[in-house]
Amino acid sequence: MKQRIELNVESRETGRANSRALRVGKMIPAVIYGSVEPINVSIHENDVVKYKSRAFENALLNLKSTNVTKANGIVALFKEVTVNPLTRRPVHVDLFSLDLTKDVRVSVEIKIEGKAIGLAEGGMLTIVSRTVEIECLPTAIPDFITLDVTNLNVGDSIHVSDVNLDKGLKFISRPELTIVSCVEIEDEAVAAPVVAAAAAAPAAGGKAAPAAAAKAPAAGKAAPKAPAAKK
Repeated sequence: MKQRIELNVESRETGRANSRALRVGKMIPAVIYGSVEPINVSIHENDVVKYKSRAFENALLNLKSTNVTKANGIVALFKEVTVNPLTRRPVHVDLFSLDLTKDVRVSVEIKIEGKAIGLAEGGMLTIVSRTVEIECLPTAIPDFITLDVTNLNVGDSIHVSDVNLDKGLKFISRPELTIVSCVEIEDEAVAAPVVAAAAAAPAAGGKAAPAAAAKAPAAGKAAPKAPAAKK
């Protein structure tokens, strides 16, 4: 069953001065909207920080209040938390009220499992998208989506269209969106001499560039310079 959190909200007056006063008292201005008419409330800062963390991502919030009676019984999600760019403290919260009988769109974390066989062939696993957007009933929101990469070879990728979701879940993310790839790692020890050799190659007129030739590293015994350039 989807995780449920009881969240206390309190009444508040609107206006900048009132909002500043709330923040001084560790209360964060918030608004509830969605399946209900907008309701202005406030939430304790500690609750915002705690329940907006990854551990409670997409948790359903059972709202409770002693002085905002119409907020009691509402089930909501954290829609957006605005933070101060300097202090990183929350300054405003949007709570999205849910109709438990209707689908909702949410972002869900991708959890990678397994060891790609391409790693043994010199490949490197690259996670391109760490979350995907899905649509489902609020009570069916998964904590994460597991993706097995065991059969991923070098040069292979897994896209949204390759992932099978449980019944009742639907992807909103584009089918061609890449989630993870196994890419080939270039050998820098081999690539460096190749780059140096290209830099020392004769110019279009048949004459070697002296600066590039001077920088080319000697590997073992240097090749004869003048004869090689004339040929």
